[in-house]
Amino acid sequence: QSNDIAQGVDHASDDHLNTGAGDQGLMFGYACDETPELMPAPIYYAHRLVERQAQLRKDGRLPFLRPDAKSQVTMRYVDGKPHSIDTVVLSTQHHPDQSETQTKMKASFTEAIIEEIIKPVLPKEWLQNTRYLINPTGRFVIGGPQGDCGLTGRKIIVDTYGGACPHGGGAFSGKDPTKVDRSAAYAARYVAKNIVAAGLARQCQIQVAYAIGVAEPMNITVYTEGTGVVSDERLAALVREHFDLRPKGIIQMLDLLRPIYEKTAAYGHFGREEPEFSWEKTDKAAALRAAAGL
Repeated sequence: QSNDIAQGVDHASDDHLNTGAGDQGLMFGYACDETPELMPAPIYYAHRLVERQAQLRKDGRLPFLRPDAKSQVTMRYVDGKPHSIDTVVLSTQHHPDQSETQTKMKASFTEAIIEEIIKPVLPKEWLQNTRYLINPTGRFVIGGPQGDCGLTGRKIIVDTYGGACPHGGGAFSGKDPTKVDRSAAYAARYVAKNIVAAGLARQCQIQVAYAIGVAEPMNITVYTEGTGVVSDERLAALVREHFDLRPKGIIQMLDLLRPIYEKTAAYGHFGREEPEFSWEKTDKAAALRAAAGL
């Protein structure tokens, strides 16, 4: 970063809690009660599908798979709750012998993907008239860096919450925790997850905004879409009382100066019970619930 920027943000490793934000911008965090991990069901299961693809490739059960893969889960909702899965899209790189033609996969390939990857992952009761699109463009032999020119900064929605929550636009990967694009988004997830875990709302979206060189957030807004047991304004006040959302405060609160980021490169930054992911803890839930008078 330039010297002009550094003069306002270069105290991340000392005890100066008023270190300014590394840039302006707004960040979002989200949680809901659709899954035990308090994540939206579509993105949660999309990640589990590609994890399963990697597992079966690595352990040799589906030896024709190759590393590149992507997934998408489209769900039907009834009264705001997941009801069933409408469509599953799974595209996976494969050995050349798995395609009959340039645009058509072997039936055995499609069956293996559905039976060995998709059905073991998705809840059986949600598979009602579900449509499966497996390698819908056909042959997928060229993948990875040979097929696409980089990912950093490009896949920001699959890194977060899918279509359930807005995104401020700032990517995470490659940024140290003085950059609020990353650290404040992690903190916003931490806040939202603790609010839902406390039973204060069934879904919660947190928005924070920063100005470059200024430590305190410009605003902290809570949206619960009518699912909160106290008002959104009261929740915002509780957030200010219980969470330090200054950049240095976030770094200390979540212990972000550790070498913990490699695992975030695939399968999402949120909704995973990894020991390094301090923003997934719900250790503030009891205090929030008590402060709300519940």
